[in-house]
Parts: sequence; C-alpha cells; structure tokens
Amino acid sequence: MSRLRVSAISFLNTAPLMWDFEHGETAARLKQHFEVAYTVPSRCAEDLKEGRADIGIIPVAAYTSIPGLVIIPDIAIAAKKEVRSILLVSKVPVEKIRSVATDDSSRTSAALVEVFLRRFIGIDPGFQRQRADLREMLHWHDAGLLIGDVALQAQTSGYYVYDLAEQWQRWTGRPFVFAFWAVRGAALSESDAGLNVSEVFQQSRNNGLQQIPTIAKSWGPRLDLPVGLISEYLTRNIDYTLDSENLEGLRLFYRYAAEYGVLPAAPEIRFLEQPRLATQA
Repeated sequence: MSRLRVSAISFLNTAPLMWDFEHGETAARLKQHFEVAYTVPSRCAEDLKEGRADIGIIPVAAYTSIPGLVIIPDIAIAAKKEVRSILLVSKVPVEKIRSVATDDSSRTSAALVEVFLRRFIGIDPGFQRQRADLREMLHWHDAGLLIGDVALQAQTSGYYVYDLAEQWQRWTGRPFVFAFWAVRGAALSESDAGLNVSEVFQQSRNNGLQQIPTIAKSWGPRLDLPVGLISEYLTRNIDYTLDSENLEGLRLFYRYAAEYGVLPAAPEIRFLEQPRLATQA
C-alpha cells in the first residue's frame, strides 16, 4: 500500500496544524503513511475532487460541491472575533461599494464577502477575480478582497478596512469557520494498517499549538512581519477547533449562502467516524 496523499495550504495559519508532519521523529514516522503537498485553498479542494488527494484542508465552501466527503472532527481554521487575514479593503465606505476584486484562491472568502454585502449591507456589487495585488485591485475596483498572508502583509492605511470575520460576528453573533480537514469517502476502508487518522491530525494540531513561539520566530522573517504579531495572530485571532459554537456559525453561513445563490445547498455535515483509511494500492 502507498501513502495517503494530503493536500495542505501553504499559509501561516496552517503551520500549527502541520507541526507533527514537519518536525522531529514524529515527522519521520508519519512520512511512512502520508505524502504531503502544499498549495492554495482552492487547489486543495480540486485535488480532492479530482482524486489527486485523499485528505485535504479545504475551504468550507468546497464541501457544498464535492460529493462523498467526511470531515475530521474537532479541527478547523476559524475565528470567534476578528481574524485579520480576511480583509475587504475599500476606497469608499462599504455601502457605496459598486465593484469588488476578489482573490479567489479561496471560494469561502469570496462567498463570505458576497453574503456580507448582499444580506447585511444591502448592496449587490459586481465581482471579478484578480491577482492579489491591492494597488491593482483598487485601480480598477472600489474594493479588493485579500486573504491569508497577503492580507496580513497589506498596507491598508488610508483605506476603509472591513475584517470579514469581525463583521460576521457583528451581524450574526456567531464565529466563522473558513476551512477544515476533509477526507474522500472513497479512501475509507476497514482493511488497512489500523491508522487512526483523526487522532493523528488532532495530535498534530495540539502539538503545534504548544509551539507557537517557535512557529512565530520561523515565519516572522519569511513574511517580514513582527514575531509578536504572528504569535498574537495564531493564538488570539485563529481558533483551531470545530466546537458546537463554530458549527452553528458554519451551518448559518451555509444557509445564507444557499439562500442568495452564492453556493449550492450544503449536504449534511458528516464526520469521520471510522478512523481507518485505506492507502492507495
């Protein structure tokens, strides 16, 4: 049997999740069972959809359009208040926005900004995909959507800045879930080497959260950001659980997105109950 193929996101906020896959003796052991590739959120979803990956950390929007997925329980990239890395940056006040450039490396953030503007602000601007360059975005559009590390690095002084997780919390009273680990149902099997996949990924998250100072020191120079800012972002802004409160926010987002035709109706949220996976023969 070959290794399970994992598609992961190459953003700062996934670093704690991947700790055990990248460090120490645990990494060496996991390499016997997992083959990890890094990409952008939307590509993780495509990898699962096309069968190029068995496990992927996908934007929650992708769950609505890829059949046969189950979710690894208790792990997410979420925010219970402001997130700082999903920003709508505008030249005009939000109610005057008429056009938005979206960094569509994540369908979830693009869907969220559309729900936010249409349901809560009461406007229906045009949207266009564009490379995540704020200057170029705002040259052609009233506002630009930035996500991930680019949002953390953006120089937004002089613009109207709307943190979309904070806005979601303001209007709904609930957290927002951006991504979670999903598994192709076709990879599930009783006949395997007894690998407890949920436990592996949960333990990696737990160990990563104990290593935030180390992660911050490593990523600070890479992103040209202060170590303290990175540490605060990973501990105060990102919530790595999929608790009942986060699930309520997730279900509400799915409901609103379907009501406005932003996403297809989401299937029932199904969790990985059988922790054993078959590697590809």
